Amino acid sequence: MLRRFGCTVACAAAGLSALPAAHAQVCAPDMKDARRAESAAYAVAYRLSPEKPGVSRHFGMEVVVCAKAGAPAAEGLKLDARMPAHGHGMNYAAKVRALGGGRFQAEGLMFHMPGRWEFVFDIAAGKTPGRVTHAIDFQ
Repeated sequence: MLRRFGCTVACAAAGLSALPAAHAQVCAPDMKDARRAESAAYAVAYRLSPEKPGVSRHFGMEVVVCAKAGAPAAEGLKLDARMPAHGHGMNYAAKVRALGGGRFQAEGLMFHMPGRWEFVFDIAAGKTPGRVTHAIDFQ
């Protein structure tokens, strides 16, 4: 039944049963305070740790990736962030660990300056990778 509504294994593992138009809102309902983004194939919910990281301070992130109908479940995740207005990314590479069921834990992220950043979630899934991006204003 979940596949009928647009969710696949990763969404089912998160206990989802909502309609396709609300993927970003229903991905990982246990993460009520999470930020959310989506692409045509995936919805992502993520939470920063600490919630408000400081400039030039390492932080982590909990991520849940939910595949939409027809998309394969996430097998892996690479995470990066960039400042499109400045043409650069982070000075550090995040280390991402798979927790199972479409869940991931990232460590070692750092914003070295305030401004508009864009998270880039590169999803490894079958033969066709996916990408979800999400902009945030960091002060």
